[in-house]
Amino acid sequence: MRILIISTAWPRYPDDPTAKWLVETVGRLAAEGYEFEILSSAYRGGGNSAYGGIPVHRFRYFFARWERLTHEESAPDRMRRSLLYKIMPVFYVAFGTVAAWRLGRRGRFDIVHVHWPVPHAVFGWAARAGSPTPVKLIAHFYSIELRWVRHSLRLLRGFLRRAVTSADRVVAISNSTAAEVRSVAPVPVEVIPYAVDLPVPSLPAAAPLAGTNRPLSVLFVGRLAERKGVRYLIDAVAALPVALRAHLVIIGDGPERGALEAQAHALDADDRVTFRGWVTPDQLDAAYTDATVFVLPAVVDARGDTEGLGMVLLEAMTYRVPVIATPLGGITDIVEHDKTGLLVPPNDATALASAIATLATHPADADRLAGAGRDYALRHFSWDAVLGQWRDLYEGVLRAP
Repeated sequence: MRILIISTAWPRYPDDPTAKWLVETVGRLAAEGYEFEILSSAYRGGGNSAYGGIPVHRFRYFFARWERLTHEESAPDRMRRSLLYKIMPVFYVAFGTVAAWRLGRRGRFDIVHVHWPVPHAVFGWAARAGSPTPVKLIAHFYSIELRWVRHSLRLLRGFLRRAVTSADRVVAISNSTAAEVRSVAPVPVEVIPYAVDLPVPSLPAAAPLAGTNRPLSVLFVGRLAERKGVRYLIDAVAALPVALRAHLVIIGDGPERGALEAQAHALDADDRVTFRGWVTPDQLDAAYTDATVFVLPAVVDARGDTEGLGMVLLEAMTYRVPVIATPLGGITDIVEHDKTGLLVPPNDATALASAIATLATHPADADRLAGAGRDYALRHFSWDAVLGQWRDLYEGVLRAP
């Protein structure tokens, strides 16, 4: 079975964190005998041509100096800040379409698996049109492209509908995203989430806070963008009682970092908030291990976008860390209030602070949520479960007439 993966970006070098969950999924299936090739964009004129033994075809779309529409940050964020990058998607789509058609001509793929079908459905159509043999097309949605069209690019509604209806199979990463796809066209949608690694065979319960001198370590991991709602988390931590000795560790980077650092300084909370930027895998492991509580305070941003699933919540759960989040997007596939974590209203620093304080002062409840969350993550988002869904997807689409 030969499969062409079409993705916005692909790791440029070892340890590049780009699309690491997709890379891991493809790598594990390749080890089982599935034959993959990757079509993705170049970065500043280059990028590797193989990754983990899998061929990577990178198409050029602009002068190397400015060829940065992808990889470092999302294309919509890049486009928002520069007229040049507002124009660049025209070249991206044109050159990517030609590359997909050429690859289809010589690849003889059985399946073309398109991730982020806006705009990549065009690449899928081109690869299928160029192929001398029949090819099945899978459209894999992540929610951001759906909201992008609904709020900012309404002229592409017809294109989006065609991307949905032209596919032999449609996949979404969460039930929330699946509902958004079905609102575009009434088609069957398969929900296949991300998978998570189990860090160690068994993790003990976190040491209780009550009656100890252990400080309250609050962790956030993710891109520092508006939809993550980190500004509400900084407000919440700054408002916590001094007796809790709360310290917020923020791992990640992004366009909001400068404003968030200024916010912490204005609140006189520099000693309670640490910005670490992106860290190594070992450092991330240590941060999860040391965390008392993990918070993802997602909001709906100005573009109408929010969290598609919340991979970092799953990662925290596997480390047996209790989680707090907001009931938006795919988060509700992961966190059920007072069962696998706590949910609070979005844009509400007071509610966040109250939830953090509740876990800090009720260690038995925190331990109950941590254990239930870990069990739920491993049961529904383990590699065995998710890879089984991918195998069923590929084998099912090939069997279908």
